[in-house]
Amino acid sequence: MKKDIHPKYHDVVFADSSSDFKFLTRSTMTSPETIVWEDGKTYPVIKVEVSSASHPFYTGKNLFVDTAGRVEKFMKRYKK
Repeated sequence: MKKDIHPKYHDVVFADSSSDFKFLTRSTMTSPETIVWEDGKTYPVIKVEVSSASHPFYTGKNLFVDTAGRVEKFMKRYKK
């Protein structure tokens, strides 16, 4: 295996921005933001929008998002 061609693999914290869920894992991603974890060490924090704590498949909650009034456009177009 060639030396010095692989990215650094280190501990990071992923934080779900839609809930207060955080987990520590290893990744090649890095961030200038840091957080002090439960073990007292400081780790880079990567913010994510969706995790298992907020995804509808894992939580069982389905969210209905009406973007750009699609239902109203449909009703107006096909209303008799």
